[in-house]
This record gives sequence, structure tokens and C-alpha cells, in this order.
Amino acid sequence: MEEITITTKFAVFDNTEQLPDEIKCLFEQATEIQKNAHAPYSNFRVGAAIALDSGKIVLGSNQENAAYPSGLCAERVALYQAASNFPESKILKIVIAAAPEATGIPVPITPCGSCRQSIAEYEIKQESPIEIYFMGEKGKIYKSESLKNLLPLLFNKKLL
Repeated sequence: MEEITITTKFAVFDNTEQLPDEIKCLFEQATEIQKNAHAPYSNFRVGAAIALDSGKIVLGSNQENAAYPSGLCAERVALYQAASNFPESKILKIVIAAAPEATGIPVPITPCGSCRQSIAEYEIKQESPIEIYFMGEKGKIYKSESLKNLLPLLFNKKLL
């Protein structure tokens, strides 16, 4: 038997004041777009802001549906909108802000498995990493240099 060790590395910021101005601005937009979330079932609002290499910013909020799993997470709403409207642009950064309506979550909320796989698809397609920043309603912010930190053994088209 052989064992492998996989390590990941994240930058951790204590609060938004420690972030570069560009990222602070993206978090403000992600937090604002949370208000457009349709989350009557989970009461968990998520906003995502994507920075493209063209300078455009694309926003998304989670959209739930009584016919599970017909809804979409904020990350995929923003990703698919970016790919549809700006197909030649590369995704540089994704900022994710999440907050349940009833409680304040003090830990960073990572993208779900489906969103991780979707982000992976775009990293592979554009042949460059996407920085991912994520936080809860308050507290620390994590930064990953690539989706590969969140999904190191990713499934991709080479496996098909």
C-alpha cells in the first residue's frame, strides 16, 4: 500500500479591512447581491461577485426552488452568466459571501461540491487558476489561489 499526502494552503484575513481594496469592493457587491437571493426554504443567502480580466464584474445570488434540486447556488448563477455574456473573458477572482437569516455564521462558507466542480471546469477551460475568497456573515476571510486547494483530486475531461 502507498499513501499520498495532499496539502492545501489558504491565506487568512481577520476581517475585510485587511483585504486589498479591489477585494473589499467585490465583497461589498457580493454582500449587496445577497439581498436578491430567493431562499425561502433554507433561509441561507449567498452572494457571489466575479472579476473578469476585461474589468467586468458579474454578480449572482442563490435561487432556490420548491422542486429540489432545480435551484442554483450563487456561484453557479454568476459563473454561467459570465460564461454566457463574456465568453472570451477569463475569470480572475470569485468572492463569496454567505449568511443565514437566523444566525450569524462566524466561519468562512466554502462553495458546495457542485460549485467546486463548476469552478474547476472554468479553471481547466481557461488554463489558469481562479482566486477564490470566501467568508461567513462575519469573521475571517479565506483566500485560495486556485480551486485545486478545495478540490485537489478533481474530475475533468481527461478522465472521460
